[in-house]
Amino acid sequence: MTIRVLLADDQALLRSAFRVLVDSEPDMEVVGEAPDGAEAVRLAKEHVPDVVLMDIRMPGTDGLAATRLISADPSLAPVRVVILTTFEVDDYVVQALRAGASGFLGKGSEPVELLNAIRVAAGGEALLSPAATKGLIARFLARGDDGDGPDPARSERLGTLTGREREVLVQVAGGHSNDEIAERLEVSPLTVKTHVNRAMAKLGARDRAQLVVIAYESGLVRPRTE
Repeated sequence: MTIRVLLADDQALLRSAFRVLVDSEPDMEVVGEAPDGAEAVRLAKEHVPDVVLMDIRMPGTDGLAATRLISADPSLAPVRVVILTTFEVDDYVVQALRAGASGFLGKGSEPVELLNAIRVAAGGEALLSPAATKGLIARFLARGDDGDGPDPARSERLGTLTGREREVLVQVAGGHSNDEIAERLEVSPLTVKTHVNRAMAKLGARDRAQLVVIAYESGLVRPRTE
């Protein structure tokens, strides 16, 4: 199956470079280009791409607002948004994850990393770029916007999970793949996938990235302090 990609960036040169790179892959194709967030939302509704590569800073409707609009639209539920940012150490990154993005990638990443990001997002996995350590993401998520600590509503919803589902959620929040979790918990990858899917359904998470957000905001997983 061909992964359909929508490009959203206010720099035409970058969009052209991304298009050439994506279209060079036999399993991918660019279905549209948007210079701002409003156009990205319009094109997302028109084409329903598998993945949107979304610049976070654009004139008018920025990438954060566009991500929120796409994630909130039931007709665009299959669409995954990967945020592209110049500065990976950025509060907007966390806001984007909360808005429904499946992850983010630095614009300085290697081409192979960008292509891998598209495939990972299209496959429903959470994406954290190699330069953005899991500890960094954890600190941002834990700090939040108001510093009030764990979200009581999130914590209460964790009560619907079984013990094994909570164990798996902790592993997902650590950035581990299904195969890695299976090895750590001594179960099959299929069993892990089942637990992940059930946890997503119970917690109302779109994908694994949202599970990571819930794990930290609920206080189930604590951030690293180093």
